[in-house]
Amino acid sequence: MTDSSGSGPFTFSLDLTLEEARRRAEVMAALGPDWDPVAALRSEQEATALLYSGLDAEQQRTYAMLVAAGVLPGRDEGDATSH
Repeated sequence: MTDSSGSGPFTFSLDLTLEEARRRAEVMAALGPDWDPVAALRSEQEATALLYSGLDAEQQRTYAMLVAAGVLPGRDEGDATSH
């Protein structure tokens, strides 16, 4: 982009710090005072475990292939309590 005189480029910057702070405050307000992030994470982990439980042999091979390819996380990845 060049300046209005056409003599050269100029730097354009936009500080979104205040907008990001407002957005985060709105998210926290929408979650409400009773939101428990630990319970939410635990529920998500339980749902994921249930989703991949009871796979037949072919489904288990497909799941293992997707984990090996990095498409899906392994069952214990991201769980700090499992390390």
